Amino acid sequence: MTQKKKPALSTQIFIALLLAIGAGIALTGNPDFATNYIKPFGTIFLNLIKWIVCPLVFFSIMAGVVSMRDIRKVGAIGGKTVVYYLCTTAFAVAIGLFFANIFKGTFPVLSTTDLKYEPSATSVNFMDTLVNIFPSNFVKPFVDANMLQIIVASLLIGFALIMVSEKFDNIDFQAVEIMNEICMKVMEMILRLSPVGVFCLLCPVVAVNGPSVLGSLLKVLLVAYLCYIIHAVVIYSASVSVLGGMSPLTFFKGMMPAIIMAFSSASSVGTLPLNLECTEKLGADREVASFVLPLGATINMDGTAIYQGVCSVFIASCFGISLTFPQMLTIVLTATLASIGTAGVPGAGMVMLAMVLQSVGLPVEGIALVAGVDRIFDMGRTVVNITGDASCAIVVSNSERRKKA
Repeated sequence: MTQKKKPALSTQIFIALLLAIGAGIALTGNPDFATNYIKPFGTIFLNLIKWIVCPLVFFSIMAGVVSMRDIRKVGAIGGKTVVYYLCTTAFAVAIGLFFANIFKGTFPVLSTTDLKYEPSATSVNFMDTLVNIFPSNFVKPFVDANMLQIIVASLLIGFALIMVSEKFDNIDFQAVEIMNEICMKVMEMILRLSPVGVFCLLCPVVAVNGPSVLGSLLKVLLVAYLCYIIHAVVIYSASVSVLGGMSPLTFFKGMMPAIIMAFSSASSVGTLPLNLECTEKLGADREVASFVLPLGATINMDGTAIYQGVCSVFIASCFGISLTFPQMLTIVLTATLASIGTAGVPGAGMVMLAMVLQSVGLPVEGIALVAGVDRIFDMGRTVVNITGDASCAIVVSNSERRKKA
């Protein structure tokens, strides 16, 4: 008797997504049940991911660095990665501004007296961001889940290990590789719970907001999602096809489990373990993916950049303000650079939006207009963020292979 084959993880996650939407709609009359009894299990799932993601990033990047055994090679890959991320982020915010300006005539002009918002976000200048990249304590970055500091620490130790290996001929990096494998195995165990996690995370969102979740913000949400789709289909398809040597259909099909997870969790960092698995299955070199993806989860925010562009135009329109071309250029620059200091966690885009609004003199209290449905924006922009990270891993892997050939 043959054993029945278990559905693929992507199929299980998709089924969980559909069930979550159906259950959420059914529970719209009783959202407290979804919030109090279903959401906690989703929180447990996210907590497990958050628990493993810091050591995973630390040992993954370190293993990626030492596997290259050449600091110049690390620098070359790092340079390509940062340039790719900055270019795609600039494209993203430009696309957001372009389409938002096309549709801005449909955005309402509201009375400012209707807006009541106390911003919790504070403006962070470039020098503060630069200083905060470098850790002052070995343990604190892990306690605070500060990904930029963890990345810097792993790079420094990785570089030190390469330099020490030049002094001691017999040294190997087996300990680093073992720790990385342990983190990967724990990650695989947690990812088996993905269908349950997706259901428990998405169901309460639908139950609380109900079918009328979009409300008067339907147009700006549609513009944002139009930009998300265009950026993913055009920019990433062109990148993986021309620079990565891969069919866009193959790429998006292979990325589907990570895309569904990103949409449900709205966390780039939380989706990182599954993103690593998907890109490796697509053929990205492990040493490249283990370096590029954790870096991208921290500094590559294409979806968030689109959100900045669309929401800036929307908020300006609601206040009866027309953005000038220099202001739009400032938004592009600020959103591109600010993405480096934005955490890959749910809601981080709101902090970044406050910075962008301040950079062009728009009222920060305008965030109140989009705060109610920020989670809906966040789900789409996280999908774009993690897909951009994966496309970079494919492109850089292909570039390194061609260099060796």
